[in-house]
Amino acid sequence: MTKRDYYEILGVSRGAAQDEIKKAYRKIAIKFHPDKNPGDKEAEDKFKEAAEAYEVLSNPDKRERYDRFGHQGVEGGFGSGGVNMEDIFSRFDDIFGGGFGDFFGGSGGGRGARMKKGSNLRIKLKLTLEEIANGVEKKIKVKRYVSCDSCDGNGSKNGTSLKTCPTCQGTGQVRKVVNTMLGQMVSTNTCPSCNGEGQTISQSCDKCHGEGRIYKEEVIPIKIPAGVSEGVQLSMSGKGNAPKRGGIPGDLLIVIEEVEDENLKRDGNNVHYDLYISFIDACLGTTVEVPTINGKVKIPIEAGTQSGKVLRLRGKGIRDLNGYSTGDQLIHVNIWTPKKLSSDEKKVLESLRSAENFKPQPGKSERSFFEKMKEFFE
Repeated sequence: MTKRDYYEILGVSRGAAQDEIKKAYRKIAIKFHPDKNPGDKEAEDKFKEAAEAYEVLSNPDKRERYDRFGHQGVEGGFGSGGVNMEDIFSRFDDIFGGGFGDFFGGSGGGRGARMKKGSNLRIKLKLTLEEIANGVEKKIKVKRYVSCDSCDGNGSKNGTSLKTCPTCQGTGQVRKVVNTMLGQMVSTNTCPSCNGEGQTISQSCDKCHGEGRIYKEEVIPIKIPAGVSEGVQLSMSGKGNAPKRGGIPGDLLIVIEEVEDENLKRDGNNVHYDLYISFIDACLGTTVEVPTINGKVKIPIEAGTQSGKVLRLRGKGIRDLNGYSTGDQLIHVNIWTPKKLSSDEKKVLESLRSAENFKPQPGKSERSFFEKMKEFFE
């Protein structure tokens, strides 16, 4: 199913300011919130869709990548499935000032303590030009905190020795009322007894010692789409660190690094190759083998080829990240002039020095160096 444009989902223009985006999201989130639309699958889908759009457009880096590359630029082609419901609710403090549940009575439909999110992990991934051009699936080793399988992540022995915090009665927050000259003032703070979790542990898990998570190495498959470039950051939702005692894992951020190719140089979606041929081959013509991203190919060199001529292999470059087009390979012809000659070689060349066809006779079709440079920078 094709995803809708994020700007269209929120009903804002591409040049919308952050305040406008936030206001638009707030309006949609209130309208389609599950507590206001119980059992309405369509409303829930619109609620998730708006949250995913806001997640991207409210982040300057993600918004820039989305504007440049579309959905693939922010999802990395990983099929992350967007933002899950717990992930959405965990971020409401930023949008609604920590009081979103007040719109619908209680703490957001009985969810209790605020859902925690673990920290993100960032790694660098080196890719060859061939891998960048064609896309690739990598399996990488990542050391991260994952939920403890012995206690299901809650930190208690066998996952059962939990009890409701007596201080906050499971809400994760405590209210304090202070009488002042202006009347009563009410403040809400994180519960000091349970650190906002709403529950306390009577006996800690033997495996994770009450943390609800363990540190381990995992092998994670990563599917890299074709057309990424140096510095592009892709993300995998939920593959970062798990937080202590339950919550949503952070994300795994993958920063792309290009490994310099021995022969080919990248320029956007095009690649360049310097071809050196002998003076004899330039005069008589020949067939040469040149490297490309996907192996070697043979190309003809016409008789009378001049140094500086550029040959184009269409479609032999890098596919655009969105898959709309593919770059070309440009072959720059350079005529190799030998620095040392044998006496016999010198005699042959001396005999040709005064030959009519070896005298420079540039025609109008032969552009000057300055004309070529002018065209290059235009």
